[in-house]
Amino acid sequence: MTGPSPDAATLGEPSYVWRPGQERRLELIRAYVGLEGRRLLDVGCGVGTYVRRLREFSSEVYGVDVSPGRLQAGSREVPGLLAAVGEHLPIRAASIDMVLLNEVIEHVQDDRRTLEECVRVLRPGGHAVIFAPNRLYPFETHGVQLGARYVFGNIPLVNYLPDGLRNRVVPHARAYRTSELRRLTVGLGTRVLVHGYVYPGFDNIAARSALAARFLRAALYRAEHTRLRRFGLSHFLILEKLAQATVEPGCSA
Repeated sequence: MTGPSPDAATLGEPSYVWRPGQERRLELIRAYVGLEGRRLLDVGCGVGTYVRRLREFSSEVYGVDVSPGRLQAGSREVPGLLAAVGEHLPIRAASIDMVLLNEVIEHVQDDRRTLEECVRVLRPGGHAVIFAPNRLYPFETHGVQLGARYVFGNIPLVNYLPDGLRNRVVPHARAYRTSELRRLTVGLGTRVLVHGYVYPGFDNIAARSALAARFLRAALYRAEHTRLRRFGLSHFLILEKLAQATVEPGCSA
């Protein structure tokens, strides 16, 4: 696509093709979570790009999304896509081994309720894998709303504005401080398996300059193991459902 999709502001821009940035995120997941032969669910699947790739590990991979257009486009090639919101998943309890929320939780109406639903459908010992925008990243990747005008793109320093002002110019997407994201998990009946940070895949830059992309990847992927990790693009959070998990509603931040 040459420009943002019509619902890019409210739903984010889905991955239309599989690129090195997506592959790297998959590798990060596989370092902690087994996928082979498991029942997997992608919440906010868009056109099913991750569902298609995950089906190389298991035949039982499903995706849900709220966009009829994206589901229709994806269903032409990818089976197992369903229409649903994250707050009400059409999946029976304790039936899924891994739930993926890749840059999705910031767009849902109720992020706490969405996490509760993800834990509900997980089997004991199952995992919720979450990539979510980091409030300390120097750019706002969801664009900004300037009055009636939506400006798409990476806008610098917006995330450093006071909460009230940032929420006025970015009413369509949340960005999380570490403490805010961790508070969302309180009372879910889970434990935090890993909480890290990831820098971008720089796939768009690679399309213009392979050398620049290699430099940025080498420098910033190394930074993920230093104190500079706190400025990464996204949180990388994996929750593991406890054997006797009981969700406590209303514990949102």
